[in-house]
Amino acid sequence: MQQHAFIKSFFAFALVAITFATQAQQVLRVTTIPEEAATEQIRKFGPLSQYLEKSLGMKVEFTPVTDYPAAVEALVNKQVDLVWFGGFTYVQAQIRSGGKIIPIAQREEDTKFRSVFITQKNSGITKLTDLKDKQISFGSQSSTSGHLMPRTYLLEAGLNPELDFKRIAYSGAHDATIASVVSGRVDAAALDITVWNKFVSENKVDTSKVDVFYTTPPFFNYNWSVHADMPTVLRDKITKSLIALNMNTPEGKEILTLNRATKYILTKPENYKGLETAGKSAGLIK
Repeated sequence: MQQHAFIKSFFAFALVAITFATQAQQVLRVTTIPEEAATEQIRKFGPLSQYLEKSLGMKVEFTPVTDYPAAVEALVNKQVDLVWFGGFTYVQAQIRSGGKIIPIAQREEDTKFRSVFITQKNSGITKLTDLKDKQISFGSQSSTSGHLMPRTYLLEAGLNPELDFKRIAYSGAHDATIASVVSGRVDAAALDITVWNKFVSENKVDTSKVDVFYTTPPFFNYNWSVHADMPTVLRDKITKSLIALNMNTPEGKEILTLNRATKYILTKPENYKGLETAGKSAGLIK
């Protein structure tokens, strides 16, 4: 009788434990690299979070992080489930985790991404070599389009930032990078071409005073990534939800426009090998 009661209690406890575990899995925790201010990140990814809640049938919590390394650590340590990475932060997360990060989708635009260098129109700067002895700003040190690839093309032009620039600043975010040139705190800066184009289209920058003087060749960039320990069923559902977004529906158009995308497509780790090579060549990956 006691054994029967024990077995009954054990199964009751197990059922409660399974219920709690199931409930715990009903929240998808999402974050992104802070390429722009936290308020802009929330505005940009809010509708996507709501869309994922409906398509996945689970609660989605979007939480901004303070800097790029924090986004890497959050996914590596499974404090979040889904992260919008830049190409370089994906590479850092992949290395940091021992190969446990899986890129699932990227914008079509991320197959041929570019960085731009901007300056004040009266600065006299018209090419990369004109940056010698100038004050230059990058974005975050972990940014693909705001640091790694601009640095790569500067090195190719024969400029070593640490030796050839009067001062190097790291703004932390692309919008702050633009502000540093507009205000004259630096002579020139490098950033994500899509953020620049957004600022221009929204009349947030006067191109008669500040404009692009150099655009890099194309490279692979951003993606949505998950941890390899995520259940395959959930990973596939998230991927299908992202790929299904369509500019021909009001919801899809709103989300994709906010995400500066025309559509999401599948991606794979091999797409980012070139960034890992660039990171090593630039001395940013040891």
